[in-house]
Parts: sequence; C-alpha cells; structure tokens
Amino acid sequence: MSFNLSEWALKNRALVLYAMLLLGVMGAISYASLGQSEDPPFTFKLMTINTQWPGASAEEVSRQITERIEKKLMETGDFERITSYSRPGESLVMFMARDEMRSKEIKDLWYQVRKKVGDIRHTLPQDARGPFFNDEFGTTFGNIYALTGPGFDYAIMKDYADRLQLALQRVDDVGKVELVGLQDEKIWVEISNTKLASLGIPLVTVQQALQSQNAVADAGFFETPSSRVRLRVSGEFTSVEDIRHFPIQVDNRTIKLGDIASVYRGFSDPPQPRMRFMGENAIGIAVSMKEGGDILALGENLDQAFRELQLSLPLGMELRKVSDQPAAVEAGVGEFVQVLIEALVIVLLVSFFSLGWRTGMVVALSIPLVLAMTFVSMKYFDIGLHKISLGALVLALGLMVDDAIIAVEMMAIKMEQGFSRIKAAGFAWKSTAFPMLTGTLITAAGFLPIATAQSSTGEYTRSIFQVVTIALLASWITAVVFVPYLGEKLLPNLAKRDASGDVHDPYQKPFYQRFRNVVEWCVRYRKTVIGLTVGIFVFSLLLFSLVPQQFFPSSSRLELMVDMKLEEGASLTATQEQALRLEAMLAENELIENYVGYMGSGSPRYYLSLDQKLPAASVAQFVILTRNIEEREQVMDWLEEILNRDFPMVRTRVARLENGPPVGYPLQFRVSGEHIPQVRELARRVAEHVRDNPHTQNVHLDWEEPSKVVRLNVDQNRARTLGITTAELSTALQASLSGVAVSQYREDNELINVEVRGDSHERHALGLLGNLAVQTDSGRSVPLNQIATLEYGFEEGIIWHRDRLPTVTILADVKDDALPATLVSQIMPQLEGVRADLPPGYLLEVGGTVEESARGQKSVNAGMPLFILVVITLLMLQLRSMPLSLMVFITAPLGLIGVTFFLLIFQKPFGFVAMLGTIALAGMIMRNAVILVDQIGQDMDQGLSTWDAIIESTVRRFRPIVLTALTAVLAMIPLSRSVFFGPMAVAIMGGLIVATALTLLFLPALYAAWFRVKEEHAPATHNER
Repeated sequence: MSFNLSEWALKNRALVLYAMLLLGVMGAISYASLGQSEDPPFTFKLMTINTQWPGASAEEVSRQITERIEKKLMETGDFERITSYSRPGESLVMFMARDEMRSKEIKDLWYQVRKKVGDIRHTLPQDARGPFFNDEFGTTFGNIYALTGPGFDYAIMKDYADRLQLALQRVDDVGKVELVGLQDEKIWVEISNTKLASLGIPLVTVQQALQSQNAVADAGFFETPSSRVRLRVSGEFTSVEDIRHFPIQVDNRTIKLGDIASVYRGFSDPPQPRMRFMGENAIGIAVSMKEGGDILALGENLDQAFRELQLSLPLGMELRKVSDQPAAVEAGVGEFVQVLIEALVIVLLVSFFSLGWRTGMVVALSIPLVLAMTFVSMKYFDIGLHKISLGALVLALGLMVDDAIIAVEMMAIKMEQGFSRIKAAGFAWKSTAFPMLTGTLITAAGFLPIATAQSSTGEYTRSIFQVVTIALLASWITAVVFVPYLGEKLLPNLAKRDASGDVHDPYQKPFYQRFRNVVEWCVRYRKTVIGLTVGIFVFSLLLFSLVPQQFFPSSSRLELMVDMKLEEGASLTATQEQALRLEAMLAENELIENYVGYMGSGSPRYYLSLDQKLPAASVAQFVILTRNIEEREQVMDWLEEILNRDFPMVRTRVARLENGPPVGYPLQFRVSGEHIPQVRELARRVAEHVRDNPHTQNVHLDWEEPSKVVRLNVDQNRARTLGITTAELSTALQASLSGVAVSQYREDNELINVEVRGDSHERHALGLLGNLAVQTDSGRSVPLNQIATLEYGFEEGIIWHRDRLPTVTILADVKDDALPATLVSQIMPQLEGVRADLPPGYLLEVGGTVEESARGQKSVNAGMPLFILVVITLLMLQLRSMPLSLMVFITAPLGLIGVTFFLLIFQKPFGFVAMLGTIALAGMIMRNAVILVDQIGQDMDQGLSTWDAIIESTVRRFRPIVLTALTAVLAMIPLSRSVFFGPMAVAIMGGLIVATALTLLFLPALYAAWFRVKEEHAPATHNER
C-alpha cells in the first residue's frame, strides 16, 4: 500500500500532538460523566397476570381462569415458558418472553399479551376481578430505608412515610419511590352473632343502614336569578364516635350501634405483608435510580436528603438505611479501579524492563491514549461503568499494549540496524501495520459470540465484547499514528556499530543464537514436535472433564438471604411467630450489622439478580447484612446450624446473593404431566434419588401438602323452605368471620373502609361454627347446623403449571463446595428408572443453574459459525492463501491445553465467564500466528529460502510475541483475585502461556510439515534485514 500513515504522522507532528491532547481531555471528561451502576442494564422479560375469584377453590381457579389465560397466551408464540399457580381465590400467570427477543421488542409483546388476555375477559367467571398486569419486574430498588418508631402506630408512620416519599421523589436521579409493608387502616364494627339473633336484628339491616348513611349523593341546587345555590345534606361520618352513636331502626325501636357492637379504629386483620427492621415494625421506603443515572451521584444526593429528612421527624421516629447500593458499587468500582491500576503498573514494569527505559516510556504513554479513546467511545455508545465493563477494561489492558509493543519494537530494531527515525517508522508500518490490524480484528472477533448471544446471559455480559473491541481498535490506531510520533521524540539513538563501522546485527547475540538452535531442532524433528503437541492436546481434553463446572459464581455482596416457608395454607400469624423467633436469635449475634424481615412476602428487588419471592401468607424472608466476607461465611454456618436445630417444622434456606440472571435453587428437576397425583408420585421418586446424593441438602417438592378445608353440605330443600340461598349463606359467613366492607370513612385524603364482622370469640372458635345464627327471610334466625352438615377435609392449596401442564419441581441446595453441574451429571443416570416409567406426554426435565447455563451456552454457540467465518475471512484477506489460513486456524484450539492445566492447578471452576475467556483466547493465539506467518512470507519475498525464512522469522518475532503475551498474562494477575472474573483470568493466563510456547516452537514445525520444507539455504547475497 503506497500511503504510509506512520510516515504521514511524523511529517505532520503538530496535528498528531493536537490530536493526542484533544483525546486526553475528551477522555477525562467522558470518564467523569460515564454512568455508574452495579450491574449492566438488563431487561426482565417477565410479566405477571393476576386474577382474583373470591370463594373459588384452587382447582376451580385452575380450570376456569388459569387454563384459559395460559391457552390464549400460548398463541403469542413468543414465550420461553408460561408458568402459573392457582391458589384458592387467586390465579397468577407468569409469562416469560423468548430469550432471544431484543429489549426494544418487549414493549410490543407486552401490548400483545394485554390485548390477547383482554379478548378473553368475557369468558372468565362473571365475579372474577381482574386480570391485572405487572411488567415492571426489573426495577432495582438500590436504596431501601426503614422508618421505625416504637410507640407510633402505622397511621402516623404512614403519614410521615408519605412526606418522605414526596421529598425523595424530588432528588436528582431518583426514578421510583415505593412504600413497603404498609398496613391499611380500618374501622371495625364487631357484632356478636348471638346477640343479633337474640335481639332479632338481621345483620343485613345493620349493613344497609351504614351503607346508605355515609353515601355521597347529590342533593341538587337552587337556580336563583342571580346565582346557583347548592344543597349539602349532613349526616356523613366525621369520627368514630359518629359511627358508635349511629341509630339503627328495628321493629319500631331505635338502638345505637355502640350498644350492640364494638366500634374501634384499627388495621388490616389478619395483617398485610409487613416489614420489620432490627426487631421493630417498620415502613420501608424503596428508591430506584432513573435509567442511565449515576448510582454514586444518586448515593450522594440521597445521603444529603437523608440527613435533612432525619431532622424533620418527631422524637422517637427514626429513618435508617437498610440497603445501600451506592456504597456497594463504590466498593466494587474502587476494587476494580485498584485492579486496573495494579495491572497498569505491571504492564509498565514489563515494558521498562524488557524494552529499556525510553522505549518502555513510548508504550507507557500509549496506554492513557488508548484508555481516553475507549472512554470517549463508551460515552458515545452509552456503555456505563459496571462490574462487567470494568472487568472488560482490565481484560483489554493486557491486550491494548500489544500493538504498541510490536510497533515500537520494530522501530527500535530498525534503528539498531541503522535506519533513520522516519524510515524506521515507515518500515514498521509496511511490515507490521496490516498483520497487526488483522490480528487485532481476530482478537476482537474472539468476543463476537458474546455480542451475538441472544439470551439473558448474553445481554448481561455483552459489554465485554463492546469494551474490548473498542479498546483493541483504539490500540491499533495508537500504534500506527501516535507510537511513531512518541518513538521519534523518545527513542535514543540505537544504532550500534562495530570497530569497522558496520551496523551490529541485534539478532546475533548469544541468547538469539541459542533460541535459533532450538527452533532449528523443532523444524528438523517436526513429526516429533507435532506428535507431542497433539498428544498433550488430546490428554488435556480428557482432563477437561475433571474441571469443575458452574454457571456464575456467587456475588461478593455482604448480604445473606434467609427464606422461611411454612406448609401451604399456614396462617400469617403462624408465619410471623416463627419469623419473630428467628429475629430474637439474630438480635443476639454480634457479627450481624443489621437485619430486615419481610413477613407474608419477599424483599423488594434491591439487587438485580435477586430471585424474588411472590407474596404468600406462609412465606417470610430476612436480609442479613454482615461487615465482611469472612463474617458473612461465619454467620451463614451459624444460621444453617440454628435453623436445622430450632426450626424443624419450617422449610428454611440460607443463600448468598447470585451473579448473573436470577436462578433460585441451584438444583431443580421438573416433572410435568396431566394428572396431579401421578405427577406428584413420580416427583417423590425423583426427590428420593436426589436425597441419596451426599452433596445435596434441603431437598423438597415445591408443592406437596394439601390445605385444610371445612365443607358445608347444605340441605337445599330445607334452606329454600326457610328462604336462604347459597349466596346469602356465603355472604353471612364471610360477614361473621372475615368481615365485609359496608362503607368508607373519609378523613383528609384517606379513604378508610368500615367493615362489619363477628366478635373475636366467634371468629376464632372453629368448634362453634355449627351454632352460628343464620338470618332467614322472615327475620328469624336458625343455627347453621340445622340447614347444613359440616365436613372437615383437605384440598389442593396451590397448583403449579408450566406450559399448561401441572408441574411439580424438585428443589435442592448444594452442600459444601460441590457444583450443580457436577451433581446433575451424577444424579441423572440414577433417574433412568423414573424416566422409563413416564407415561406418554409426561416430562422429566432439569432446571435451575444447569438449564440457565445450557441456554446461555446455546446462545453463545449460535454465534460460533459467524466467529469462524469472520476469522477465516480476515485470515484470507491478510495471508491470501487457503493453506496458510487453515494452518493458522488450526492453532486456535491449542490454548485449551493451558486452560485445562491452569484451572485444575488453581482449582477454579469453568463457568460462563471462563468460557467467554476461552473463546476470546482463540483470537489472541491466532493473532500471534498471523504475525509470524506473515513475517515468514515477507522474508521469502526478500530472497531467503523457506527453511531459513521459518527460522529467522521466528527468531525475529520472538521478542514481540513473548512481550505481548507476558504483558497480557501478568496484567491478568490482579484480575484473577476477582470472584466474578477470576476463572476467566486464570483460563487466559494458562492458555496464553502455552499458546506462546506453541507459536514459537510448534508453528514453525507445523509450517515446515505442511509445506514439506526441505533444508536449503539461499546464497547469502541478500541484504540481511
């Protein structure tokens, strides 16, 4: 190519200097304004459709509501899975969109789902409420505060929580502010059923009187000649006292409501899901960040608002931090920046020691330039700083100096051989610029499968590809434009002449002589070298099965999650009793920084990868914060011990937070089929096999125990004779037991329900149910057991479906350090017996971590053909020879040798991130091979025989290849300590070390064997380069 960019750069030094300064300033500004968050932007492709049908059993809800909605949703075709549960009176369908759908297509899909379910609304039971849709699952409430105040009731606390909510909503960068654990106020009118019966007052009379008294009705207006005068009728309730003194007319007598009923102000009973912080009732204030915001800036703004709001609270009421994501991010970003600086120092030391002070300085100055260009591009493409992009920056750091090292090394060598600075720079461009660009693009192509991975896992890790590609392209531009300029300014006069005045050839030093002999031996005994390499490669493939497998490692966050689940159908009171017992134990442990309990539901999503619990009376969850990782592990062991010892009747689970998309229990097996008893029977057999494995614990089915039920078998003839209908009977029972809202009491901006129910004694004594007085048409009352017989029994408390089939999931945790993938491979062969007994149409599937990992893996594998096509195309463009391109391509998998040995030596698992590293490694290996093969071609063009060209090129490329590999490997050392990126760093270190040795020893042998090169030496007339 006639145009020489490096020579042009040296002829236009002022422009190059201006560009360097401009980029430096832009880079600094871009870095300061990049959004920071804990996790990359991530779309939750989940929508829930909730429908209520009061009074229906779980089976009726499943048949009449859930199945209809599921059937309609399947018509969209765009689902990964449709799961649902039906509880008495409630149906919840979870629609999970296809993994490969892009984030921007999701909104359209949600519209389709709403439309389709809307189309079948008329086919649902008439008295069903809903369906209600929720598609805002991904909101992460990074900051959660607890408002506590011993002695203050929920009404006063809610009043202050509303004010705080309004104040926080005005803070910069705040997205949503939600209140958690609120208890609705109620005005209870409790009337003894027996008292009403003895006075002959029908309950309906009381309800109707209250309803009609407090209604808001328009009384009209007078239209006078000059103005319009409205009429307002008094009588609406303005205080609880008004309700107490409310007169009720019965058979020509008037009774005050307070004489026959107890009227008082209270809260939901049984309580709604509630939150407790450090052993006190609390209202949670959950704050999320605006999209694209900076979490650290949000943290500072919130801290300032937090300090001001503290002062506005009354004495005894406190606002305390429960979850502080900005602090976690600051620690995480701080740790990564430290890793980045360590890696930077290592790269600089390698450059200075191996290239000398002034040559090393050229490489050192190129790094800030590459980083500046990277930050400018990240700002342009809207890539923020989070744990994935920061890890990618450290990963790129070892690779981004490669081009600079190759360019400056070539310049230095040429100057040693007597070239002028401009000619040396021009020669570096001619001989290395394009092989280097091809190498850079091939390395970037190594990350292509991540970019094309159409899955939630792919979306989570996509910024690795984006950041590394940007950094690599920036490094090539720096190497061909800025390095010649820096080299011209900084390189010393390197030409060494001997006594006769001839230039000294740097490749005749004793070290190079010895290395030349080694390469010559490899080329001569090529079959031995190739045989050995292939042997070691096959051996490493066999060894690879011993490398532990995982999906994503646990998070380094300091929180622990404790889940408590009582039997299906347990009351919230029973759940709270168990949760309060655990709370008392937590209060005594010194290692715990703080703890927060959620009863009747799970924690809000304060961390992206949280596996959220759906509200249920039998569920409680604690989030426990510790001070550091060591203490977290100690607390975890202590919790497992006390939960096993002191809570035998409760299903409990202690878990660290996860990385990557949320999965829940690591081990999951699903049995699906048409008939629930048969599915459950098969599931119990699977559970037995899972329990038999010594590394599993907490093995259970997600639904097995039935709920208690009392069936009232009404004698229809007798009921009709007395003028009692089934609907009236159900309403009367509900009014006596749970309470019926008859009116609303208006206070300021609050609407408080007035509810009528039986007194406490009647509500809690199941044995007295038969004596309950039921009103007849004539106003008389008869005991319930005269018109109905009571039958005690059981029914399904919950029914789970997956893709319309009843599905029982066997869930289990992993003991000690075993990894889910290893356990699944041990358990699956034992399940063959169960699989053989599956009736047609029944399914046994693996779920959990292994399924998610396989989905992620599959989406990455789908990008492999593109990766191969791009790489081979780039090789063809550079080498213009099919055999040469194929030969270079064959070297790509050899890095696996190093990956396997290093992962085994350092006991690191091969997870999703390590797999991405291994794919990227193939690109790094081929890059070195391309540069070496291209050099051999250039040497042959200069007149060297093929034999000499192979050996001389290998000797000449020795220093740049070893140096670039050394910087990449050593720069990975700080990253190898990271929980998330550690396995990837170790895999790349091992792979590169082995691959470098193979490029320098195996590739010359392969080249010689491939082209059947014989030992011939060209006459030494050419100018030795």
